[in-house]
Amino acid sequence: MKTKYIHKIAQSLKANNLEAILVTPSEELQFIADINPYLCERFQGLFIKQDASCFYICNLLNADEFREIFGPEIEIFSWSDSDGFIDATRTAFTKHGLLGKTVGVNTTSRAFNVLTIMNEMDIQFCDGRYILEAMRIIKTPEEMQALREAAAIVDDSFAELLEYLRPGLTEAQIMEKMKDIFARQGIFECNVLACAGANSSYPHYCGNEGVVQYGDVVLMDWGCRHKNMWSDMSRTVFIGEASPRQSEIYNIVLEAQTAAEKAAVKGAFVPDVDKTARDIITAKGYGDAFITRLGHGIGYSLHEGPSIVQTNHINLDTGMAFSIEPGIYLAGELGVRIEDIVLIGPNGTEILNQAPKELIVVPAPKGKE
Repeated sequence: MKTKYIHKIAQSLKANNLEAILVTPSEELQFIADINPYLCERFQGLFIKQDASCFYICNLLNADEFREIFGPEIEIFSWSDSDGFIDATRTAFTKHGLLGKTVGVNTTSRAFNVLTIMNEMDIQFCDGRYILEAMRIIKTPEEMQALREAAAIVDDSFAELLEYLRPGLTEAQIMEKMKDIFARQGIFECNVLACAGANSSYPHYCGNEGVVQYGDVVLMDWGCRHKNMWSDMSRTVFIGEASPRQSEIYNIVLEAQTAAEKAAVKGAFVPDVDKTARDIITAKGYGDAFITRLGHGIGYSLHEGPSIVQTNHINLDTGMAFSIEPGIYLAGELGVRIEDIVLIGPNGTEILNQAPKELIVVPAPKGKE
């Protein structure tokens, strides 16, 4: 257990009038306790209280293992499949004074478990995500270095992907190539996305059957987990040729992305950073096609604080890491996104991704036009 973070969470609980917070299996639990057990329908999780004391509720499947991991300082309340988790949970809440109190929950808490508890006993649950995000929003020097290394791994894969791209490939094949490049470096936890042609107009496209054609936009978004830190990068390229319209849209996004990265300095007001990119795209007539936030925080999770969006009224500070990824998405036609990870480092702003961002046209083999 990371004691300093437990105490930091406890202080935040007091400040926000929460008696405790539930942390179910997740990157958040990995961060706090160096464990991340399998998350299934069975209720389990670590409870952290205002006084920094903790207890864990889990199924008998895990009870002995967790007693060995946590030792005597953290009491384990276990339950069996035949009995269900309510009696064990009521016993734990009674002993630790949580009945009649408000408890925060983390990002992976299952709603059906939380609602069942609320129906069975006097307790309120609420969103506690912001408490856990605040705990780790400032990266340590070691975490900053791991972020730099993770970004370099993705950068290094870009040239090989460009060599691989050609008409006739499916999106699934491109994503498998991304995974293969990572696997050759011993990395098997990754996030990959490839969108060809009109599919690029869907920011979080979930298909994989599109086929690359001559003249297509190919939008690639990929990253990996390295030393518990995530990387994330997007590049948009053109196959065979880029039309005047495609080139215009790409260069607008590049201008917005470059300007926002320059605006992302220590002390900058997050809504102003978002506005920097949004104003450029709006002035060029594509404001309605910039339908996403400008960026998301990154670290132990692919998406965490700080969110780079108009509604996040905070100032950037040393140790914060986040994406800058403006885009123009024209439904059914094309999408362009350029994404780098930015770190507010001890010596100023660092753009962690160094893969080329200029407009790239991938030559199509003869006979594939």
